[in-house]
Amino acid sequence: MNEKKLARLSAIIYTSISLAAALLFILLTYVDGKSYPPVARYGGAAWVFILSMIITMPLVIPWAKKRYGR
Repeated sequence: MNEKKLARLSAIIYTSISLAAALLFILLTYVDGKSYPPVARYGGAAWVFILSMIITMPLVIPWAKKRYGR
């Protein structure tokens, strides 16, 4: 697999993980029964998304290179 395809695959994987974490955060704010303001709910989801991207990016890229790379 060439570098461009590998980079695209890595980006899809870590973005998907981060989106899933942010959606889980939003879901949990609805399920727990408390009333949160929209700014807290969606701001928290954005924060979770950004932190998940920061954490998963350096983990997924080497994993994808090892698994699908050269």
